[in-house]
Amino acid sequence: MRRFEIDRARIRGPVAVLLGGVSAEREVSLDSGGAVHAALSLQLPDVLAIDAQADVLQQLLAAKVRHAFIALHGGSGEDGTLQGALETLGISYTGSGVLACALAMDKLRCKRFWQAEGIPTPAFAVAEPGAISWEALSRDLGSVLIVKPASEGSSLGVTPVDDAASLTQAVAHAAGYDACVLVEQRIIGPEYTVAVVDGQVLPSIRLETPHSFYDYEAKYRAETTRYLCPSGLDATDERRIAELSLRAFESLGCRGWGRVDLMRDAVTGEFFVLEVNTSPGMTSHSLVPMAAAAAGMDFASLVIRILNASLPGDPA
Repeated sequence: MRRFEIDRARIRGPVAVLLGGVSAEREVSLDSGGAVHAALSLQLPDVLAIDAQADVLQQLLAAKVRHAFIALHGGSGEDGTLQGALETLGISYTGSGVLACALAMDKLRCKRFWQAEGIPTPAFAVAEPGAISWEALSRDLGSVLIVKPASEGSSLGVTPVDDAASLTQAVAHAAGYDACVLVEQRIIGPEYTVAVVDGQVLPSIRLETPHSFYDYEAKYRAETTRYLCPSGLDATDERRIAELSLRAFESLGCRGWGRVDLMRDAVTGEFFVLEVNTSPGMTSHSLVPMAAAAAGMDFASLVIRILNASLPGDPA
């Protein structure tokens, strides 16, 4: 295992792990942040865990925090809002900047951007209120679809559909999470995820679940989900998925670390990018720590490397 040390020369003051928050992914964020806080506390004497509620900025100022490890998922913690506030306060932070976070969180505009860039992503349509037509959608996108809120993570509000009745119900369910709802071509085939940490593309992971798709339960609670790393791809396909993932990640201006989720069409073999996560999970079920271990990094080293990549000034 390769071990990384904190670049103490660039630490200017207290480090805060931002966790919890007010999004629908609060529970997962608390787990992620707790694990990150424990790892950093073994290396640094002044590490705070701050629940990112409405008074988060006041807490940061009161504690004279200079660096933040963002362990928030969804909502204002991952959409660029918090990132902009931290920049205004002069606090360095892990992960991508304001624009990249905003684009990655907004699946509608992200997918439009990827289409313009020629990055393969499943075809889609916006579910317009009062004008949802199964006939039109199935004609344009196929008869096997997936419905999702445009700005949510952890598969919350996501439903696979294959008929008119389930489409109506799925759109109503997704609308409970976001006013903008996407109906997307469902790629039939294996799902993969690829992590990028400080410019390094980590080994791909193949996800297998007995659920109808890789939903919230499969991600965080089920013991039946299988994570294959190595993923079983040959060297050529591993290189293809790595190059596509890095291209999708960098096209949005992402930096520091993140995770790219993809599907592979079982018939054509083509990879399709689903989304980029700019603040992935760091729980016991999370995928970035798993990929890091396959690349020779333990959890503590992964956390340190992410933090080091965010510190101002030149690396020691």
